[in-house]
Amino acid sequence: MKPYVAVFLSVFLAELGDKTQLATLFFATDAALSRWGVLAAAGGALVLSTGLAVTAGSMLGGWVDGRHLKVVAALGFLAIGLWILVRG
Repeated sequence: MKPYVAVFLSVFLAELGDKTQLATLFFATDAALSRWGVLAAAGGALVLSTGLAVTAGSMLGGWVDGRHLKVVAALGFLAIGLWILVRG
């Protein structure tokens, strides 16, 4: 159960305040849209994108060692962070 809690917390914290959440917030401010409809559409989009990530990860996991994927992901996040710092 512990790994699933880590996945949940990682995704939950990563999604807080990101552009997807802000876009959803702005859609929810539109009085012409159903709040439940916005929730369903945003939730469906997150489920679909997460499903694609799990599928891609499962396929990559069969070809590449998980440790190498973690290193590549960490380097990617560092590169993005540095790019944002330099650009900003």
